[in-house]
Parts: sequence; C-alpha cells; structure tokens
Amino acid sequence: MLSYLLRMAVKSLKRNPILSALIVCGIGLGIAVSTTFITTYHLMSSNPIPHKSDSLYYVEMDNWDPARGWNDDKPGAVPNQITYRDMIEIMKSNIPTHQGGSFKGSLYVYPPAQVARPFKVVARMCFSDFFALFDPPFQYGSIWPRSADKGPEQVIVLDYETNQKLFGGQDSVGKTVRVEDRDFVVAGVLKPWQPQPKYYDPHNGAFEKAEQIYLPFEFLRPWELHSAGNTSGWKNFGENFKEYLASEAVWIQMWVQLDSQKQKEAYRDFLNAYVNGQKKLGRMLRPTNNKLLPVMEWLKEEQVVPEEATSLMLISLLFLVVCALNLIGILLGKFLARAPEIGVRRALGASKRAIFLQHIFECEVVGILGGALGVLLSLLGLRAINTLFEINFRFHLDVKMVAAAAGLALVAGLIAGLYPAWRICSIQPAVYLKEQ
Repeated sequence: MLSYLLRMAVKSLKRNPILSALIVCGIGLGIAVSTTFITTYHLMSSNPIPHKSDSLYYVEMDNWDPARGWNDDKPGAVPNQITYRDMIEIMKSNIPTHQGGSFKGSLYVYPPAQVARPFKVVARMCFSDFFALFDPPFQYGSIWPRSADKGPEQVIVLDYETNQKLFGGQDSVGKTVRVEDRDFVVAGVLKPWQPQPKYYDPHNGAFEKAEQIYLPFEFLRPWELHSAGNTSGWKNFGENFKEYLASEAVWIQMWVQLDSQKQKEAYRDFLNAYVNGQKKLGRMLRPTNNKLLPVMEWLKEEQVVPEEATSLMLISLLFLVVCALNLIGILLGKFLARAPEIGVRRALGASKRAIFLQHIFECEVVGILGGALGVLLSLLGLRAINTLFEINFRFHLDVKMVAAAAGLALVAGLIAGLYPAWRICSIQPAVYLKEQ
C-alpha cells in the first residue's frame, strides 16, 4: 500500500515540477527558519551535565541588608553568590559527598623566553573537589590531593590549549609553570572542555570559555587576589584585603554534591543551624532563606537562556504555520485540476478514504522533501550565526533537532494538505461524468 501511494505521489509531483518545487521550497523555508531558532534554544537550554545534574546543588544564603532585599522585583530572591567567610565555615561540614567554593581570577603566566612572552590568563581558584564535582576530563595526570588545598601547595591544572601553548601538547605532568611570582608543578592537563552553558559560574557570561588554569583556592591570600567576576555588597568592603575577606561582599560560587534525599535534608538543616548561629552574632538578620538549587533550576534562576531566544523560537514556529497555510491555496488548485480524473475513479469504486489518503500522502512526501531542504538551509543559517556573532558557543544540529525538523515537516505537510485533500475526495463523481 505504501509503495503504491509513494508511486502515485511521485507521479503527481512530476506532472508539474515547477509547481511542486515551489511547494517544496515554501515548506523548506519554514522548516529552515524554525529549525535554526529551535536549535539555538535547544542548545542554550540543554542540560550541561545530565549524568549528575540532580545531585549537584548551588548554595545561596541571604546575608543582605535587613532593611532592603537583594532584588526589589523579586521579594524571595537572595544573593546569587556567597561571602568568603561563609564559604570557609560551611565547608567544615562533612555531609556533602563533594563540596567547594570557587571564583574567577586574572593572573599572568611567565613561560620561558624561548617559548612565549608572558601572557594573561583566566584562572579558576578552587579546591580539589571542583574536579570531582564537575567531572572535567583529564588528558594527563589528575586532580591535586585534598591536602594540597590546606597548604596550599604550588600545584596547577592546565587546560588543553594552555598545555599546547606551553608544552606543545606533550605530557607536562611534573613540569613547572610560573604564575605571577611562584612556580607551580603541573598535576594534570584537561582534555578540551567547554561546558555549555558554563553552569558552574554563569555570572559573567553563560557561554564564555572555561578557565585556562586551575589553582588551589587559598593562593588568593598571598596574592591578595580579587575576583575577576561580579562582586556585590551592601556594606563597605574594608580598607585592606583581610577586611575584604571578612566583609559582607558576595563573590564566591559555592557548590555541593548531595547524592541522596537524606544528605540533602541533613545539609539543609546544617545551613539553617549555621545561619541561626550567625543571627546571634548580629549577621544575616533577614528571614532565613537558604537555597539548594539543582543545576537546571539554577540555570533557570540565572536566566541563562535569553528571552530573545525564546521569542525567536516562537516566532519561527508561527512563521512555519504561515508558510503551511499559504500553501493551502496552491495545493487546492493543484488537486482540483485533477477533479475529472478523481471523479472517474470514484465512479469506478474508489472510496473517499482512498482518495483522501492518496492526497494526504502526497502532501507528506512534499513535507519530507521540504524538511530535507530546510535542514540543509538551517545548517547554513547556524553557520551564519556562528560567524556573525562572536560567542564561544558553537550552534550545530544534533540528532534530536534533525528528528524535530522531520516532525515539523510532517506537521506542516498535514496543515497544508488537510483541507485540499478533503475537498478533492468530497467531489460528486456525477458532475464530471456528465461532462465526459
């Protein structure tokens, strides 16, 4: 049956190739636009670490001004980072499987003169658990031991590109890299790793590159290193670095891994007890509102997906519907031109159902051809977006989006062909038999 319907559809399309091509191009244009913008939305809103996103939690606590909340437009909102003093205290908990605060810093690397000139890098100041939390893949070596956090020991993890630049891509574990005024021993080298979105720290751009080097957190003290990211506060930060660390400035991203509901409840109780203790000391005087946000909820709170992306996706779907509706008239004229032939077939015993299925199948063949054309055009559209907009995120079609394009093509073919197919199968055979 399907082979017969396919032969009939191909035969019908060949009768008027120019008109058929016009219909295919109409659906193809709608599929191209919709697939392009659905893909951008899909990739921006995708789960960056699906295998453990439900066990990673971003920690928020409200240390803000008792007289005025963090966000006037959102009464329940709390600061989206925490203070250094709070991070140090809550990391004394042994409840999480892994835990750690981190922040983005800006430092200089001094390679040997024969290798390269000194250059500035973006560093992630973190604890060894950072790598256990977010699972960046290692090409050489591994993470530094937890004991190196306490020293802190002069150890470093390089990203793939920095290792290429300093050591030509060779195994550099055990070699030294000079950062600022100190020599660090390479503990590990990452494979290419660009989590998109950059969920562990989306504050300064959810689609910016990952850091180039990773260093033990406590080196911020000898360097008196401030965050290269966002820093907020409702009180004075102090006159020196020591006072800055003890201030109410929020600039650290704190993550924990809680693998069970029991762990989560215990850790929430721990945070509540900590905040109640701080209230007795005259801090955190706002209502207790500690938050443990899983990855996807955290990204939603940070509005990682721009509103423009959502709007463009909806507009593109409406554009596809308009394209399909505009093809109704063309298909109706095409089908009605064969009305005498259909009248004879009806008189010879063909059922309405058979005629309807034949023409709907033809519309779906047109839809699939338009979908194939639309996928090709969307590849060009995504390439244009990648070229025109200087972002570190590369938009591309994946299997899900190709399947979505095929589904949209079938729906568009159905929308365009449903009424014309119904009209042609509803004609009265006697009208055309009298004309013969």
